[in-house]
Amino acid sequence: MSGQRKCPDCGSSEIVEDAHYAQNQLVCADCGFILTEGLLTTTFQDEEHLQEVTYSRSTGQNEQLSRCKLRGIKRVQDLCKVLYLPAVFEETALSYFQRAIEHPSFHLVSLEKKEILVGCCVFVTCRQHNWPLTMGTICSLLYADKELFASVYLCVLKELELDVPALSLTDLVKTHLNSFKLFQSSASVPAKFAEDKEKMVARTIQIVELASETWLVTGRHPIPIVTAAAYLAWQSLQPVGRLTCTFPRFCKLAGTDLPPPAHLRLKELNDILLRMASQLAWLRVLNVDKKTVVKHIGDLLQHRHFLLRSSFSSGDTEDQSATAADNDSESSPQAAGCSAQAEGCQPGGKQKCSSVRRPLLPPCLINPRKRLRTAALSPSDQAITGDEAISDSEIEQYLRSQEEMLEFRKAQAWH
Repeated sequence: MSGQRKCPDCGSSEIVEDAHYAQNQLVCADCGFILTEGLLTTTFQDEEHLQEVTYSRSTGQNEQLSRCKLRGIKRVQDLCKVLYLPAVFEETALSYFQRAIEHPSFHLVSLEKKEILVGCCVFVTCRQHNWPLTMGTICSLLYADKELFASVYLCVLKELELDVPALSLTDLVKTHLNSFKLFQSSASVPAKFAEDKEKMVARTIQIVELASETWLVTGRHPIPIVTAAAYLAWQSLQPVGRLTCTFPRFCKLAGTDLPPPAHLRLKELNDILLRMASQLAWLRVLNVDKKTVVKHIGDLLQHRHFLLRSSFSSGDTEDQSATAADNDSESSPQAAGCSAQAEGCQPGGKQKCSSVRRPLLPPCLINPRKRLRTAALSPSDQAITGDEAISDSEIEQYLRSQEEMLEFRKAQAWH
């Protein structure tokens, strides 16, 4: 078409007219260099005004998915297959991932966070559909750090403005106990340690509800509490042959990890059960301790609402009852001994009295952490008020001499 024009790349004069997407372009026949680009109307913003732009600015340039996005889509699909999620869940998780990966907040994150982003989209989908799935399960499948996963998860909820309902403790107990290996006798689980799944789940849910009513769940990770409650429920169903089984051995038989705070949660649950047991008349004479209280968990859970009201006092009546008890003990030692026997305490003080009523408060208020005290100021430091007079010698240190003023003016002349 145009023999007068030359290719700027190779210098050839063989310039032909080629139609690309029904648009005419001038192309070098020897090297393929495009001299003029055709005009398209499929644009981001100019399309509504019907303004023609070049192909490099059109939407056709962005039709190909990036390698990172394709890999993330494949990971979402694989994770949904591993968890046996329905097809609806997979579609929802894919839509969340595509929205998140295109958000500016996730453009410059590390590969580790992009991998965690896949798990967050699947986890959000399961939570929205009330599918029992824990964050620990996702982290174990992705080999991800739980704290980093939690931070990315909160960022996804904030940036995508997603609404996720809270997971109930009942669903969490059922999900966590599904992974236990105690429901069928095998080579690693003796017959006396095997337990019926429905009975154990029902008893564990009752103990977790008791923990929730006594402030042991609020503000804490639920897995250690569920693990400790499962241990007590398992022991209480057949206490004869299971009282000698320790907590670490129970977790090993169940095939689950022993969280570090689980021992503390077990101790707190035992304290609550002992306080409740002190209110039952037929248990006061048995000298129930933290090991034997497991035998009576069924009775304690059956009357837990009455026993909780009897074991704990309201905050406004605590001081009055304590003052009245002190006055009675000072006026009559014999009356104090009778009251101690009535509360289930031995008059000699050999057994620790656990029936002294205290308010039902969270553990962080009952046993607050010790705060570090700042070092006391010395008398000389305490005497400094900031209104002291400044001496002339100290003022002269901040005044420039004549030589310093000349040097300063020379330095300013260079700017």
